[in-house]
Amino acid sequence: MTSVEETTQDPTGSGPGGYAAARLRLLQEEARSGPSRRSGLSALTDRWLDELFATAAQETGVRGAALVAVGGYGRGELSPRSDLDLLLLHDGKARPQALGALADRLWYPVWDTGVALDHSVRTPGEARKVASEDLKAHLGLLDARLVAGDAGLLAGLRTSVLADWRNQAPRRLPQLHALCRERAERAGELRFLLEPDLKEARGGIRDATALRAVAASWLADAPREGLDGARRRLLDARDALHLVTGRATDRLSLQEQPQVAARLGLLDADALLREVYEAARVVAYAADVTWREVGRVLRARSARPRLRGLLGTRGAAAAAERAPLAEGVVEAEGEAVLALAARPERDPVLPLRLGAAAAQAGLPVSLHAVRRLAAQARPLPVPWPAEAREQLLTLLGAGEPMVAVWEALEAEGLISRLLPDWERVRCRPQHNPVHTWTVDRHLIETAVRASALTRRVGRPDLLLMAALLHDIGKGWPGDHSVVGETIARDMAARVGFDAEDTAVLGTLVRHHLLLVDTATRRDLDDPATVTSVARAVGSTGTLEILHALTEADALATGPAAWSTWRGSLVADLVRRVAAVLSGAPPADPEPDLPTAEQERLALEALRTGEPVLTLHARQEEDDAVGVELVVAVPDRPGVLPAVSGVLALHRLTVRAADLRFLELPDHLGEVLVLRWRVAAEYGALPQAARLRTDLVRALDGSLDVPAKLAAREAAYPRRRGVVPPPPRVTVVPDVSPLATVLEVRAPDAVGLLHRIGRALESAGVRVRSAHVSTLGANAVDTVYVCDPDGKPLPPAAAAAVATRIQSALE
Repeated sequence: MTSVEETTQDPTGSGPGGYAAARLRLLQEEARSGPSRRSGLSALTDRWLDELFATAAQETGVRGAALVAVGGYGRGELSPRSDLDLLLLHDGKARPQALGALADRLWYPVWDTGVALDHSVRTPGEARKVASEDLKAHLGLLDARLVAGDAGLLAGLRTSVLADWRNQAPRRLPQLHALCRERAERAGELRFLLEPDLKEARGGIRDATALRAVAASWLADAPREGLDGARRRLLDARDALHLVTGRATDRLSLQEQPQVAARLGLLDADALLREVYEAARVVAYAADVTWREVGRVLRARSARPRLRGLLGTRGAAAAAERAPLAEGVVEAEGEAVLALAARPERDPVLPLRLGAAAAQAGLPVSLHAVRRLAAQARPLPVPWPAEAREQLLTLLGAGEPMVAVWEALEAEGLISRLLPDWERVRCRPQHNPVHTWTVDRHLIETAVRASALTRRVGRPDLLLMAALLHDIGKGWPGDHSVVGETIARDMAARVGFDAEDTAVLGTLVRHHLLLVDTATRRDLDDPATVTSVARAVGSTGTLEILHALTEADALATGPAAWSTWRGSLVADLVRRVAAVLSGAPPADPEPDLPTAEQERLALEALRTGEPVLTLHARQEEDDAVGVELVVAVPDRPGVLPAVSGVLALHRLTVRAADLRFLELPDHLGEVLVLRWRVAAEYGALPQAARLRTDLVRALDGSLDVPAKLAAREAAYPRRRGVVPPPPRVTVVPDVSPLATVLEVRAPDAVGLLHRIGRALESAGVRVRSAHVSTLGANAVDTVYVCDPDGKPLPPAAAAAVATRIQSALE
């Protein structure tokens, strides 16, 4: 440990033997970490500042002053890049010039070391007045600690500040709660963010500090179990982040997570995030319980005199009566609690009955009740009795109020005890930015969405259970749908579903992505597409549930995962599959007959020898501007890359494309007609005349589309630290007897379809249709291709085309 003599050889801290060097050595000690390093750094800083203060006070002749640490430094919790919060407290008797000289002799050496400083100079009366007007200043003074000087001066201030805090608690605590809510709105929920702010986000370090302030008010106290450990883990993560980045940052960005994990001795970034999320969950839950208790106490204080005056003692007692909610469960003071006669040790269904009753009534669950259940409740027999299964489904079907109840049960370990496989997905991060939630919260949100769709299905119980289990396989290696089917079957049997229902749940979990993937990536006019889905689903009842599950899953994923367009494609697929499952044969492909508009466009294109097009715009329910674009052009090389490139230049996002060759009557010739489903990326739609002009230029070579797109892509901002996986192109077997199906998975980029089209053009194949699906930063484009005679490609040729596309994208 660095000695006092080492730190005082150079009080300014600028030389190798001074504070700066000693501080650096302490931070480099591998044996020091966590609380030991923070307290050691605080003690080292105390000794240095004590020497500075003693020397400065002697030189300036100032008496009746104290140097006080506030905030995190006051708590003795200095992180490697924390700033120093210092208050120079004085009795008001020193001359202003001398006091200013004392402050300069303290502040300038700190600045010289490069350590950030937050400082003030006040008398106790001034400090108390500022605290009464500034909530944040009041919070900082609650942790005030003497570093050097007159201890009595600080003792008097601390006594006054704490007394003010307790006396003003009915006014101050609601202000603090509002401050916490505003910060949560701004910074988000720590346990669901891919790049969380460890300090500001809900469930972060500031919330843990706020709970200390609530406890200091003596009005309420946070549940202590696990809270100190959670706070320590968040502080440890911030320390490691400071050491990795060399900056005073609280945002745990993606590019720093592996290094932070390594410094903390964790396996990888996922392990780091899961530990951080778990800590944030503990802090957020403690905050919810604490603020609920604060509200209850304040309401009781406000109502008590009024009730006594109006009703007398008897009326006040009546106001505190308990209202029954379910067997063993009552409502008391705005919470669901256990009845006085409840016996958890004899009633294994009671935890689920409490949760279901609370969620249905829209009430929070009493912390005391949940902890009593965790300590005393008997385990359920396996398989569960019918009542337990019904109570679980009632809880899942309660909608939004279910979330808080589920989290309360989970916080005390009751969910993992009831459903052991839940532990694998709890607080598990999802690195796809399309996902808003961790895996466990996504499952709960899916159940919330599914509860609103239960009127659409004949078996709402299976829909709700499938919503809870559809991603349960994400806690295991391999394809989560395949793995999840086995786990879901085991869990369904455990909960007490019979063999037939268990099989249906397994099918729903195995194929929960089938409808949306097929609808957005396959040709629905191809009978083989519909037949394959019908074969996988098996029955109209299962299809009905799968349709609702698909929508609930997408809505719970995030805003990018569902739209009117996706919903219409899925509904179209479901209609076709339902017809097949009802006994109707798969519909044959419609005859390749042109519509009147297509024939008109084709004739015009043939007459002029140039492309012609029409745009039909319409406003969709999700506020996206959908566009039907039809282009007719005499058959010639380069049409697909030219059209897709021009659309990209005009910031039109391609959703689907269909290409057909029309043989005009009377042997007038063959014209290529392209039907596009596009959407405006932002802003107004382009004019059809301008699109046509650019398309003409692209086809005759006067518009260099690749160069323009390259310039546009270079100008796109790239997210720091995100390295997408390389593109992958595969030949999808046994999908269509009419064409070869190629699936392209790649990072979404400007002109992606243009580059695919150029590669297909150079390979000499004809494109029958294209289907584009984009989620967040990733695109899945599926193209149906044929040889020049309109037949599927031989396997070797198909593999060669796939390789050509992949090379073009790389």
